[in-house]
Amino acid sequence: MMINRRRFAADLSMSLVALGIGKASPLSFAAKRPQVAVTLDDFVVFDTPLLSKTARNEALLAALRKHKLQAAMFVAGRYVDKESNMDLVRRWDAEGHMIANHTYSHSHYPDADFQKFTADILRNEALLKPLPRFRKFLRFPYLKEGDTAQQRDRIRAFMRQHGYRNGHVTIDASDWYVDERLRQRLKENERADIKPYRDFYLSHIWERAAYYEDLSQKVLGRSVKHTLLLHHNLLNGLFLGDVLQMFRDKGWQLLNAEEAYTDPVFSRSPNIAPAGESLVWALAKETGKFEKSLRYPAEDGTYEKPKMDALGL
Repeated sequence: MMINRRRFAADLSMSLVALGIGKASPLSFAAKRPQVAVTLDDFVVFDTPLLSKTARNEALLAALRKHKLQAAMFVAGRYVDKESNMDLVRRWDAEGHMIANHTYSHSHYPDADFQKFTADILRNEALLKPLPRFRKFLRFPYLKEGDTAQQRDRIRAFMRQHGYRNGHVTIDASDWYVDERLRQRLKENERADIKPYRDFYLSHIWERAAYYEDLSQKVLGRSVKHTLLLHHNLLNGLFLGDVLQMFRDKGWQLLNAEEAYTDPVFSRSPNIAPAGESLVWALAKETGKFEKSLRYPAEDGTYEKPKMDALGL
C-alpha cells in the first residue's frame, strides 16, 4: 500500500501535539488556522467627513497593500458610471484585486421584475468587462436571492446560461450600519472621538466571524475558506487595516479572494426559500437542524442598534 508521506508526517505531528509532545509543524498549524478573504460591496463614492472619496479609496487600497492581500470588489455600476469614478475602480484593477458584478442599480431582486433585473446585471457587466481583473461573479444586493423557490431557480438558471457564479459571503456583518452611525456623529461634530466606533466595529466583526466559523464547523465539520462582507465606506477607510491586523493577531490566515472561491463549498446551491444570506447560514438552514438558533435576516442593523445606543454611539 502506498503511503502519502507528507500526509503521514502531518498526521503524526498533529497527534504528538495533541499528546503534548513536540511542536506543531507549519503544515499542521496552517491546516488548523481559519482562513478569511476580504470582499467589498457597492463602491459608493461620495465625500465623507475626514476622508474624501479619493482619500477613502486610497486608504482601503493601502490597508490591503500593507497585508499583501487581494480583495474582491463587487461594484454596483450606478455609483461609478462616470469617468472620474471609474478611475477609482481602475485603481483596484491595476493593483490586482478581483472586480465583480453587484448589478448596475443595486435593486432588491425579490421585488424586481425579472427581465429588468437580469438586464441590469448585463448592463453592469458591459461597464466592468473591459477591466482585466473582471470576473463573472454575481453578488445579490442585500444577499437576497429570491423569496420563492421559483424566483431562486429562475435566476440561478440565468446565471448558468451567462457563465456566472454566485459571489457568496460566508461571514456576514453590519459594517454599513456602524458606518451610518459614525458618519452621523461626525456630521454633528467632526472632532468627535472615533475610537469607540473603532472598538465597537472590531468587536462586532470578531463576534460575527467567530459565529460563522463555529456554524461552519457544526454544519460542514470543517472550516471553510471564509469570505467576509464589508463595504467601500468611511468606516473601512479608517479601520480596514485594524480589521486585518485583528484577524492576524487572533491566528487567522488572510487569503486572496480568488483563492477563497476555490473552496468546493462555493459550488453549493442551498435548497431554501427565501434564498440568500450567508452561504454557511443557508447551508445550516437547509439541514433543518438549526431552526431555533438562526435569526432572519441573518444580519441587520436592528441587532446592533441597542448595543450602540447603550454605548452612546
